[in-house]
Amino acid sequence: MTRKGDSGSVDDPRVILVTAPDRDTAHELARTLVGERLVACANLLPGVRSVYRWEGAVEEADEVLLLLKTRADRVDTLRRRVVSIHPYDVPEFVVLPVEGGLDRYLDWIRTESSPE
Repeated sequence: MTRKGDSGSVDDPRVILVTAPDRDTAHELARTLVGERLVACANLLPGVRSVYRWEGAVEEADEVLLLLKTRADRVDTLRRRVVSIHPYDVPEFVVLPVEGGLDRYLDWIRTESSPE
């Protein structure tokens, strides 16, 4: 299932950034996404202070940043799932390619975020 193309293999690892309004929400999102094998791992980084423009005003909020690790071919399904369970109207969902890393760790991401 490793098709090569301009964007790499379908099972190439990706890191996804998602913010949540609080620790409990972030934990629930993480447990759900790992449990459903959409991601191999979710790191929760509390203490994020976000400053952003929303509906014409500058806003600030304390948030928790989730770093999600998955396969390239799971990103679309993951995006739909995050949107469906996230409390924000427009949740952050930013996809970052993984340019390298420890082969055994990257293989673990591929295996653990593979559909059953």
